[in-house]
Amino acid sequence: MTINAPMLLTAAREAAVHAYCPYSNFHVGAAVLADGRIFPGCNVENASYGLTICAERNAIFAAVASGARRIQAIALACVDATDAAPASLRMPCGACRQVMAEFADPGTPVHIDGVGTLTIADLLPSVFRL
Repeated sequence: MTINAPMLLTAAREAAVHAYCPYSNFHVGAAVLADGRIFPGCNVENASYGLTICAERNAIFAAVASGARRIQAIALACVDATDAAPASLRMPCGACRQVMAEFADPGTPVHIDGVGTLTIADLLPSVFRL
């Protein structure tokens, strides 16, 4: 089975339904393609905001916990964003971009619902590496 951008975006939208977001009311879903499998994730908020986990990192960490080490593609969906919402409200945060860069190549596609497809290098051109 070939997994394409629309399939990955659908998985991200489906994951957003499970978000726990009583503070922001902003349901975000992500889907990561790794080792030919899709790993979904959603945002999980906490009253102590620093303990909140974004959908992107949730999905990436699920893939890593299953043994995957390289991501082939990522999809993000902010299902509460209106059609008129600017791209800046749909983009991954800096922490998520850095985590993506840890497990994906610079050319890895990131499909952002309502924005289009970018690469890791587009999102984080000066990645931090040890």
